[in-house]
This record gives sequence, structure tokens and C-alpha cells, in this order.
Amino acid sequence: MTLRSLRIATIAGDGVGPEVTAEAKKAVDTAGGAFGFKSEWLDFPFGGLHYLETGEVLPDEAIQEIARCDALLLGAIGRPEVKPGILERGILLALRFHFDQYINLRPSRSLPGVGTPIPFRDFDIVVVRENTEDFYMGIGGRSDGSPLESSFPIKRGLYSGEGSLYLSFDRPMACAAQVGLATEPAVRRSTAWACDKARQRGEDRVTLASKSNALPIIYGFWEDVAADEAKKKGMALEVVNVDALCYHLCREPERYGVILTPNMFGDIVSDLLAGLAGGLGTAAGANIGDGLSMFEPVHGSAPDIAGTGRSNPVAAALSASLMLEHLREVEAAKAIERAVLDYLSEGGDALPIELGGKATTTAAGDSIAAGIRARKG
Repeated sequence: MTLRSLRIATIAGDGVGPEVTAEAKKAVDTAGGAFGFKSEWLDFPFGGLHYLETGEVLPDEAIQEIARCDALLLGAIGRPEVKPGILERGILLALRFHFDQYINLRPSRSLPGVGTPIPFRDFDIVVVRENTEDFYMGIGGRSDGSPLESSFPIKRGLYSGEGSLYLSFDRPMACAAQVGLATEPAVRRSTAWACDKARQRGEDRVTLASKSNALPIIYGFWEDVAADEAKKKGMALEVVNVDALCYHLCREPERYGVILTPNMFGDIVSDLLAGLAGGLGTAAGANIGDGLSMFEPVHGSAPDIAGTGRSNPVAAALSASLMLEHLREVEAAKAIERAVLDYLSEGGDALPIELGGKATTTAAGDSIAAGIRARKG
């Protein structure tokens, strides 16, 4: 029998990225051996070190090559020598926008054997973040005292357009302006996605993080369109101001299931939840569209611990699980997730160093792989 073959691109990146990506690939390969598929890995060198050595961020030819893959697994990017924004906009946002990855998915749950900063009952939350608009559009500019003038093209998977911004004052002053954008098609498709996810989880409600009391134009629009779409999907929509939501998440996270957010709020809420769940080392992420999707642990490149064996591969392994679920290898995805939970349940010295144990990155990855094999056996 011919095994199903998955062609997966990887950008391991910087710092601990190559270390955790190696363990994620180990988990996928182990699951493939157990559940009857194989993975062909296509590795790319992009990241901070590559940029410093070559001046290249992410060439068009690489994007075209990545487009021929089934998915992209990302480690982490960033080096202190590279100015903030160059790699984030040139790699992360470029990939999200090019492949129209309109959903950023961030699961967060209480995990066995992982200490949390606040004692509470078990919780299992999924943040569904609209991933292409809001204040991440790159619309705006800065002025050193003259009138601010900026023209900009807008290109997304849903549409293309153009716009301009002009500001002048009664006297010279330096200023900066950033424009957020929300369109009805983008809000509707992310709301529909969140409703479908809630229904898959057996839930009848989606919570929308908003801030229409202070920003009524953009987030009032969000509320109106999301409410209409949720009604069409037969799902209740609860609207909570994002500041109040953060407060309630710290006190009673178990009250929530699927949280739908505009782009900026999702970035904040999902990191808060990662902290509540025990740290970024356990936080998986996915950027999902109707074409190629990208999967990545949420943590950064952590250059201070690179090469020491102290990096935690759990988030990378869970991101690989999300990837296999998306690629319809559901049994294999569940086996990785269950292997991670079983491994964390062991506690003690078996845990990664970040979680209070003594296991190196490779040892932790080996334990997860052994758990996958045990699950199939």
C-alpha cells in the first residue's frame, strides 16, 4: 500500500527555533510511522542570521516554493542585532497576508504537571483571531514636523485597494498616525469560523472581545457584523470589552470557550492566556487560510538559552498536532496531543527544565515520541 505523503515546508529560524522544530519534526515523523503516512520536509534558512549574512528577508521565489507544500512549520525568528519589525513584517506578516491566512488560532488550556500563577479550575479556551486587518494593516506614517502625507496600496486575499492619509496642524509638530481597518467580508468569515469551531466543541456561544465604548467606529462595526453572522450560524454571541475580558480571564477562565477577537486584541488576549496556562513554552499557534496554512509555537527565539538544551519543545509539538489535524491526519494529531499530556502528567525530573524538571530539549522530545508510539501500540 502506498503511504500518503505530506510535503511540509519549515522555517526553523533563530535562537531556539531550530531546536524545537527538530523535536516537532520528530513527533510528526513518529506519528507518520505509527499512523501510515510519511513527511517530506523542505527546509528554508530564513530568519535573523540569514538576513544579517545576506540582506535577504523572504524572496518571492521562496514564497512560490512554499506554495507548493501542504503546510508550513515555523520555529521562531528574531535576533537582537536586527531592528524590530524587519523580520516580523518581512516574514511573518508577509506569509500571513500572501497566503490569506485569515485565522490565527491559539488554543489555551490548563495542563497536567504545569504550574500556573493563579489557582483555578480546569479551563479549555480557543482564541480565534482575525488575522489580516485591524491595526496590523501597515497603514499610516510619521512626520518630523511637516504635514503628514502617506499614500498606500492595500492588498489582501479578499480585496485590493488604495488610500491616502493627510494631517496638518496649526503649528509644526512631530506626529504619527496608524489606521485600523475592518471590512464586512473579513469580519464575517472569521465569525463564521469561530462559530463552526464552537459547534465542533459542543458549545452554543462565542465571546467577542471588543472595545466599542472607546472606539465605536471600528469595533462597533465589528459587533454589528459579527452579531448578524453569528445569528445566521445559529450561535449566541456575547460581547465583552477586552479590558473586562482580561480581568475575568484572570479570575474565572473556565467561564469561556471560544473567544473571537479582532487582530490586535487577539495578540494580547492569547498571550495572557498563555501565561495563565503555564507559559509560552506550552502555547501552540496556527495561521489558517483556505490555502497553505502555517503552524508555529508562540514563544520567541529566546537567544539567551539557544544551544543550552533548556528550550521547551512542548509548544512546537502541540503546533505540529494542530498542523496534522488541519491536514486531516486526525488520529495522528490526537496521538501527539495525548502523548504531550501523558508526558506532562509524569511530572518531576522528567519535565522540561522550564517547567521545573531536568529534561533537555532532546530528552523531552524523545519522551513525547515514545508516548506517540505507545498510543498506537
